[in-house]
Amino acid sequence: MSIWWSLHLRREAASVPLARRLLLGTMETAGVDPDVSFELSVALTEACANAVEHGGDLSDGEASEAYRVTAYLDGETCRIEVADSGPGFPTGSRVSSGTGVSRAAPAARRAAPDAEHGRGLRLIEELADHVQFGNRTGRGGAVVSFDKIVKWRTDAPPTLWGMGGPPLALT
Repeated sequence: MSIWWSLHLRREAASVPLARRLLLGTMETAGVDPDVSFELSVALTEACANAVEHGGDLSDGEASEAYRVTAYLDGETCRIEVADSGPGFPTGSRVSSGTGVSRAAPAARRAAPDAEHGRGLRLIEELADHVQFGNRTGRGGAVVSFDKIVKWRTDAPPTLWGMGGPPLALT
């Protein structure tokens, strides 16, 4: 069994906690360890905040009003993707991945110790196991995707599918 969901959210600050709560509820229901759930929720919060702040489509002078969040909990991995329709990451060397996303590494800038902004992407990299920053080809916009190997709560009931706890051994 796997769980996945996708949300199309308005680019408003109020949408960020909605996505975070849905992720935390999904993880709790599935039996994921709370520490892993918390780390993923912080990373999701940062990615959503970036989409809200930077995700407008500037090509026609009007900002896009929406961004997309998709989460997959499949087996031992949780993968999250946040996509917007803004200007995307600066284009340095871009490599097409064959999925409609070209990879672009955002410029690594160190935030000043007292800065209020500039730590989000680095925080996502620290909290997730694998991270990809890219630009959507053709349509424009940034895509931040990340995944993490999940650990299960010790009290999570075992299931045949491995969701909600360790897989049940069939004898």
